[in-house]
Amino acid sequence: NGQFPTTLEGPFKPVTVPVNYSIIGQVTSLPVNDNPPLSPEIEFQPQQISLSLSSDLSSVWVSWITGEYQIGDDIEPLDPQSVASVVQYGVYKSGRNNLATGNSFIYSQQYPNEDPNNYTSGIIHRVLVTGLDPDTMYEYQCGDPSIPAMSEVHYFRTMPSPPKDYPSRVAVVGGLGLTYNTSTTISHMAANHPDLALLVGDLSFADLYCTNGTLCDFQNFSFPQSPLQETYQPRWDHWGRFMQILTATVPTMVIEGDHEIEKQADDLTFTAYNYRFAFPSDESGSPLYYSFNAGGIHFVMLGAYVPYDKSSDQYKWLERDLFNVNRSVTPWLVAAWHPPWYSTYKDHYREAECMRVEMEELLYKHGVDIVFNGHVNAYERSNRVYNYTLDPCGPVHITVGSGGNEMNLTLEHADEPGNCPDPSNTPDRFMGGSCGFNFTSGPAAGNFCWNEQPEYSAYRESSFGYGILEVKNQTHALWMWYRNQDRYSVGTDGIYIVRQPDRCPS
Repeated sequence: NGQFPTTLEGPFKPVTVPVNYSIIGQVTSLPVNDNPPLSPEIEFQPQQISLSLSSDLSSVWVSWITGEYQIGDDIEPLDPQSVASVVQYGVYKSGRNNLATGNSFIYSQQYPNEDPNNYTSGIIHRVLVTGLDPDTMYEYQCGDPSIPAMSEVHYFRTMPSPPKDYPSRVAVVGGLGLTYNTSTTISHMAANHPDLALLVGDLSFADLYCTNGTLCDFQNFSFPQSPLQETYQPRWDHWGRFMQILTATVPTMVIEGDHEIEKQADDLTFTAYNYRFAFPSDESGSPLYYSFNAGGIHFVMLGAYVPYDKSSDQYKWLERDLFNVNRSVTPWLVAAWHPPWYSTYKDHYREAECMRVEMEELLYKHGVDIVFNGHVNAYERSNRVYNYTLDPCGPVHITVGSGGNEMNLTLEHADEPGNCPDPSNTPDRFMGGSCGFNFTSGPAAGNFCWNEQPEYSAYRESSFGYGILEVKNQTHALWMWYRNQDRYSVGTDGIYIVRQPDRCPS
């Protein structure tokens, strides 16, 4: 209707919003230890309730935790079989007459023997609720009715059926943490009533804290003789309790970031991430990369911190998954992973270049429409781009990594004088590899950085916030970026992303 521009009018001249230094203050964590509402009042009452989609349109995962975590050298773990995993549910206002049961388990975060602060979780419950109708409001309670210890009544709406129907609002955010900025982001996001939420990595930032609960220097490992990094696992529990205002009502899909690695004894990684969330990973075989449908949208969630080269299991799975996408059923194809390929900020600049070299052509060939990333603590939207070249058939890359994290905003850009990083320092220490060579063509030919905002960058801004994607039909989707300093209903950057299936590969 002319209110917002469309990608058909692009590429757009690059825009940089000046930094609003009034919002650049001390990042303050929420006072989680002295807040009684964060803990359940009844023993074994469900907490940290969350919903996620399954690979089947008619099913939804319900997850929660009962009992309290334990920290110490001499821990007696809770018995997962001591509490039942039950969901009572039904169509809204028709009674909760249906029942589903699932399984339960615990996990541990183990450090070297001399460390007294090993962690064991409460009991994690996971139930698959099946036989649901599309685009229908349900009510449910979870817990163990025999104790009795049941949750309050919560509500959720199932995804609409493809191909003509879409979730009306998909919220996207990364780098949440547990700060006052996080609180503003989540309250604003919930007020916009999303049908689905995507969290693109860096969730609790538990790994920024030592095992005694104090903030650590996250750049330095705590054990000089070991590649292990301390992490305060109760941050996950505090985060899960806080996020319940969103996750108990809105199906929430996550992908791992570098702060979810949390390497521990026996070289185990991603333990909290793997156990605390339910994933539709039957096809991929891994919670670190998977796909799912939400109405007429096919989402591909990729892992940047596991092998992604052409010989890897992930790449081979991605080939199969993209080949099997039926664009007459799911016209929209959206990809998400943590570190962005197209970011102009100094922090993490071209850090994921090896991943781009391996995977970009495959995504382009199958006509991916939109890419969502986090990692960089700022916001940026690209023009349509492929291989650093403006391309009307390339995806729009959107970085939304400033949900409220513990490390403040990223302010500097790599194209500003004196900010271009040394290429040898750019590879991520977890991803490995160095693929960030000088550009061979275009405005940055012969250089590692541009000397001005690159033409592929359409809009960038250092603010806390999140985004909402509203898919309107088979060709038009409205993307809006919302800043925390504004009212929740006021979007700052808005554009219609328009598909051209007759022109572009798919």
